[in-house]
Amino acid sequence: MSRPPTAALSARDLVKTYPAGQSRRGAEPVCALDGLSIEAEPGSVLALLGPNGAGKSTTVKILTTLSRPDSGSAVVGGVDVLRSPGAARRVIGLVSQKSSADPMGTGLENLVLAARIQGLSRTDARARADQLLDRFGLTSAAGRLTKTYSGGMARKLDVAIGLVHRPQVLFLDEPTTGLDPEARSQLWAEIAHLAADEQMTVLLTTHYLDEADQLADRLVIVDGGRVVVEGTPEQLKNELRGDAVNVELDPAAPADVAVRVLAGVGGLQEVAADGTRLRARADSGARAVPAVLAALDAAGVAVASVTVARPSLDDVYLRHAGRAYAATTSAGTEVAA
Repeated sequence: MSRPPTAALSARDLVKTYPAGQSRRGAEPVCALDGLSIEAEPGSVLALLGPNGAGKSTTVKILTTLSRPDSGSAVVGGVDVLRSPGAARRVIGLVSQKSSADPMGTGLENLVLAARIQGLSRTDARARADQLLDRFGLTSAAGRLTKTYSGGMARKLDVAIGLVHRPQVLFLDEPTTGLDPEARSQLWAEIAHLAADEQMTVLLTTHYLDEADQLADRLVIVDGGRVVVEGTPEQLKNELRGDAVNVELDPAAPADVAVRVLAGVGGLQEVAADGTRLRARADSGARAVPAVLAALDAAGVAVASVTVARPSLDDVYLRHAGRAYAATTSAGTEVAA
C-alpha cells in the first residue's frame, strides 16, 4: 500500500489580528485570520477564493514569510516558515498583485538581477534569463524597458521572475486581473503546465470563478478569516443537488412580488433576488420552468428571460458564503455579482 504524498504546503490554525487604526480611537482590533487551515499536495493547484477582507492576502503573506501569525504553524516545501524563513524563501516563488519588475530596467536585466539575488552565478543567471524569455515569448522584447511592456507582457515577466530559481511552491496572487482574454488564456496554459508537467505546487488567489474552475485541483473558500468549504470544483458543484433556475425580470417588474410568488411554486427552493435577477434551485429545472412562468404571469410580473443551468462555483459560493461572488471587470474593478 503506497503512502499518501507529503503536503507541499500546510498551514494549521493560523490566527492573525491587526490593531485598530489610530484614527479610529476605541475601535476593536481586526481579526484577519481566525484559525485558518489549508493544505496542498505536490504538483497540484490550490485556489483560494473569498471576498476582499476574507484573509486571502494575509494567508499568502504568512506562507511567504512576509508576515508572522499570532499563533498557528506553516510549512512550505518541507520548511517551517516561522522557524526558518530564510530557507523557506529559497523554495518558494511569489508573484504578487503589484509588479516586482523595475520599470526602468529591461526584461533581461530584471531577470538576471532576480537570478543573481537568488544566488545564481553571472553565467547561470544569464542562461536562466534567456531560457525564461524564450519560454514566455519575450525574447524580442528582452532589451526593452519594462515600462513599455503591455499588461500581458509585464505579467509574463512577473511570473518568469517568480520562477527564476525553480521554486517548489509558487504563489500567484490574482495573476490575471486586468489581462485581455488572450493573455489570460496564455497564463492559464502556463500555470497548468507548471503543475502537471513540472510537478510544481501552485497556490492561486483569484477573483475569477472560471479561472478556479479551470485550473484548481482543489479550492478553498475563505470568509471571515476561516475556511467555509473546500474540495475539488466538481465535488463542490455536485454537492448542490438539482439545477439552478435564473429568472431575469423586466426592469419595471417588482422583484419583491416575484420572490413571494416563486416561494409558493412547488419544487423550488432557495429563492433569492439580486436586483432584477432571481435565483432558485429545483430538482428538475426543465419541469420547474413552466410553473415559474405561469405563476409570474398570473401575478402580472413581466419576465425577460429564464435559464436553467447545472450548479456552478458561483452557486457553491452563494450557498456557503451567503452571497454571490464578486466579479472582476477587465479593468480590475470589483463589482457586486
